[in-house]
Amino acid sequence: MIPYGKHHIDEEDIQAVVDVLRSGILTQGPVVEAFEQAVAHYTGARYAVAVASGTAALHLAAVAAGVGPGRSLVTSPITFVASANAALYVGGRVIFADIDPETINLSPDSLRKALADNPDARAVIPVHFAGLPCDMMAIKFAADQAGAIVIEDAAHALGATYPSGERVGSCVYSLMTIFSFHPVKAIAAGEGGMITTNDKAIYRKLLRLRSHGINKLDDPVQQPEQAECDGVPNPWYYEMQELGFHFRITDLQCGLALSQFKKLDRFIARRRILTKQYDDAFVGMRNCRPAQKTGRDMSGHHLYVLRIDFEKLGKSRGQLMRELKERQIGSQVHYIPVPAQPHYRRLGFRPEDYPNAQRYYQEALSIPLFYDLTDGQQETIISVVRELVG
Repeated sequence: MIPYGKHHIDEEDIQAVVDVLRSGILTQGPVVEAFEQAVAHYTGARYAVAVASGTAALHLAAVAAGVGPGRSLVTSPITFVASANAALYVGGRVIFADIDPETINLSPDSLRKALADNPDARAVIPVHFAGLPCDMMAIKFAADQAGAIVIEDAAHALGATYPSGERVGSCVYSLMTIFSFHPVKAIAAGEGGMITTNDKAIYRKLLRLRSHGINKLDDPVQQPEQAECDGVPNPWYYEMQELGFHFRITDLQCGLALSQFKKLDRFIARRRILTKQYDDAFVGMRNCRPAQKTGRDMSGHHLYVLRIDFEKLGKSRGQLMRELKERQIGSQVHYIPVPAQPHYRRLGFRPEDYPNAQRYYQEALSIPLFYDLTDGQQETIISVVRELVG
């Protein structure tokens, strides 16, 4: 079976984990900081905070941005549920703005309308779908006009660049950017996430929030009479200064991630080649087309998605996925629109209110794309898709 996505692990990665095991420090150690520094340097951001998952990163970013009761967060309906759930975790309200049908990213026009209709909007989370950067200049301008903070969901986009040349994660258009290191992403940590920012106060707040809200670095103490004796700091003393979480990542995970990170450019280059070969193969097909056709030289190429006209094809998506599976080819759908999920329907959302997202969902199918996909395997996939889709 050729899966739709798969991590690459080599002996260097295994040795990196073994080295951490032999170091005697499994968590809250130097490898976490080394990984943070590597990501900050690569993206061009001043600071990076590693956390337990991309979802944890979104959660903490929402807290740090001030989303909460009486405030709302705007995001895309075509994303994993975590992008929207971040608002609910902190007692805020979710607003969805429709996608651009050509990029599958948050539509700036739809965003402007959502912000105008919801003056309580505190934050915007644009999602760089499949690794293609959003129109961040337009999104940042719209958010600034509305007094909203931008948090980029770059779970798919490590290694991607903006048209201006800066890397996604540099936070030139946002207060914070989050990444995910789930095994099917650009690099794997098992589970893991990262938040980058250029704001020192936000950085220090994130450090506290990921570890129970306890003071970090040289945060001023709030109870100095308890913190010291005769002017000398008490060595055992710490303060929980706000409500935080246990969202730390381990040195074991960061050891793997740091080893993987050294291969990121190679991973992205291979994904780019595979994407071009798919694009060339599917040009002019009757019943399907690539979901994204622009920005190929900027994308992180996390996914390769086809848009298939199943009505013209005369078969359902489920039938096609079963036929692909019979040929040992995995496929997936990214994503069911978040407003269509039962929990969100109970909150009053209707997927039909986002027609571009709904139309995309009816046609979407992700086919295999990962570093270890061979040219021979890809040729097989292309041949089978041509046969089954026409």
